[in-house]
Amino acid sequence: MDFVHDQRATERKLRMLTIMDAFSRFCPAVDARFSYRGEDVVRTLEALCAKVGHPKAIRVDNGSEFISRDLDLWADRQGVTLDFSRSGKPTDNAFIEALNSKFRQECLSAHWFLSLPDAREKMETWRRLYNEERPHSAIGCNVPASLTTHGGASPPPQ
Repeated sequence: MDFVHDQRATERKLRMLTIMDAFSRFCPAVDARFSYRGEDVVRTLEALCAKVGHPKAIRVDNGSEFISRDLDLWADRQGVTLDFSRSGKPTDNAFIEALNSKFRQECLSAHWFLSLPDAREKMETWRRLYNEERPHSAIGCNVPASLTTHGGASPPPQ
């Protein structure tokens, strides 16, 4: 999980929580808001986990939303390990950094967002294209959706 920032026609900074499965490169969520707190991350994760189940671990950076008490308590209750990347080491979280780079280039830089609902709609269109139509060389030129079980969860490694 990571955050991407952007400012467009709304004249307010947008914050996007991006989530990706490292095995399949599947992006189950890009959630845009004007502000994000730890409790917002928990709400987004709860909605996502209700669909695909809880992960064993989540790799996060050291942003205030991820080092929050809310996320820590949620992870503890769910038996999810929070794996924090080292400060100043984006290579610790290389998969999500690659996703964020593509997201910035192909979605954020390509669109003018007129409102938060407009931004969410355009981001969801990009997310579906990324998951369902765009082959990834890192996964054998497959699309991420082809490597997931129903709902977006990855099958266990063999």
